[in-house]
Amino acid sequence: MDATKLRRAIARTRLAPVAAFPTRLAKVARHDGKVLRASARWLLTSREHHNYTYDLTSLSQHHLAWFVSVVCDVPVGQVRGWFAELEGDDKLRGHIETATATASRRGLADRQVRYARRIGWYAIVRARKPAHVVETGVDKGLGSCVLAAALLRNTAEGHPGRLTSLDINPEAGYLAKTTPWADVVDLVIGDSIASINALDRPVDLFLHDSDHSRGHEQREFAAIEPQLAPAAMLLTDNATITNVLAQHAERTGRRFLAYRETPARHWYPGDGIGVAW
Repeated sequence: MDATKLRRAIARTRLAPVAAFPTRLAKVARHDGKVLRASARWLLTSREHHNYTYDLTSLSQHHLAWFVSVVCDVPVGQVRGWFAELEGDDKLRGHIETATATASRRGLADRQVRYARRIGWYAIVRARKPAHVVETGVDKGLGSCVLAAALLRNTAEGHPGRLTSLDINPEAGYLAKTTPWADVVDLVIGDSIASINALDRPVDLFLHDSDHSRGHEQREFAAIEPQLAPAAMLLTDNATITNVLAQHAERTGRRFLAYRETPARHWYPGDGIGVAW
């Protein structure tokens, strides 16, 4: 009996799980080995302890381009052009590197500029041309800089807009406090719900990226709803953890889609973007 026939014969017996164990073990070992290598490299080379930064795999970036194309109803080639526009913004990249290296909290941040899913935020702002963007959760301000860069490009093309960035931490947003990005950013320190309720103009694009608990996310979307401009778009950075925005979209008669990123050369499984429009 040849090897193929023997394997098929064993597969029909009680010995099948035992015979398959070495193959299964080898597959798990290969997978775990990759994770362990990425984890060890990160532990030795990175300073980050939360809000990790990384690049996307090329396939993940390709999927993100199509995701933005669908939710914004723009050609996918245009989306790829906006991705390249952000990645090629040497002035922004140089600012982030310098500001990170000189910040008081530089011991907990990497100088390398890695935008990950934030390139999707950038492209959405470039496509939608919002007059007022609100984000909750700022941390260092990397996302704020990305959003501000998109708004500045829009402004140069005749579509001015501003960003209101909300965070409860008084040390948040140090990357977004330099001109020209600071020229379109209003950094508000305080509770996000109270800050949302105090907004003085309609919101065209809202991004939840603060406390990722289900209850807080629900409260933010409930608070922002009366503040929204017609045809406003809602985003969440929490789509891989909760279905809060999906449920909110269903209740309010919106469509919803979610994208999950795949980091390149990183142990973290990645976050994503949820969009309701």
